[in-house]
Amino acid sequence: MNRRDFINRSLLTLGFLTFGSLIKDTTMAYDMNGITDKTQKKMKRIIIIDGGPRRNMNTTQMLQKFAEGAQSAGNYIEVRTIRLYDIDYKCCMSCMACKLKGRVSNVCRYKDDLTQILEDISQADGLVLGSPIYFGEVTGQMRAFMERLSFPWLSYNDYSMTAPKRMPVVLIETMNGLPERNNSNGFGSMEYCITAALGQPQHIVAYNTCQVKDYSRYELAGFSEEAKHQWRDAHWEEDLQKAFDAGRKMASSKEE
Repeated sequence: MNRRDFINRSLLTLGFLTFGSLIKDTTMAYDMNGITDKTQKKMKRIIIIDGGPRRNMNTTQMLQKFAEGAQSAGNYIEVRTIRLYDIDYKCCMSCMACKLKGRVSNVCRYKDDLTQILEDISQADGLVLGSPIYFGEVTGQMRAFMERLSFPWLSYNDYSMTAPKRMPVVLIETMNGLPERNNSNGFGSMEYCITAALGQPQHIVAYNTCQVKDYSRYELAGFSEEAKHQWRDAHWEEDLQKAFDAGRKMASSKEE
């Protein structure tokens, strides 16, 4: 092979390699853009609010199962759980900042640990509120949270309730009472606000839950530990499954 032929062949080979590299780089860029676009289009964000004081007890277990159900629906589900008893915040302070003329806001502007959480909820794709029932009501922490969530939605011009966006909502309650005998008012008047602003919520209630793991350590003679455990054995797994199914359903539902 003479020198001229060698140079021509080398240039031809180099051209093919360069062309192949360009095709590969273009394909990779296309694939990466495709993945990014797909993620942005399909990512669904669900926020879970745990209003119970005790870790790893009934309410938390139900909410954990809900989260598992949501995450089982696919790779593009982001589930975030917030424990109200772990953060420092106040109930509605009646500062009226959300009602100022020219600065009306449907997200609370009072500054504390709840401020950013409420902002995040305003852009979420699903909301779950869970609370044990104490004295027939949700916990004080949950009530305080719901005041901060709901009051900015309320217009004092026409009394409408308007949230930044509508979304599916699940309300989970755990209680000591039985289905046929309990004093629960659930989420009370706050449920009206949820329904008007976000849409009709789904309810999941776990009845007759065990208050403690070892009844012998406490003055709880009004309850039969044996009967409690019998109920739990018969119903608890079913309650957890309901929470799991609700999580999967919320994560799988199409956005409106």
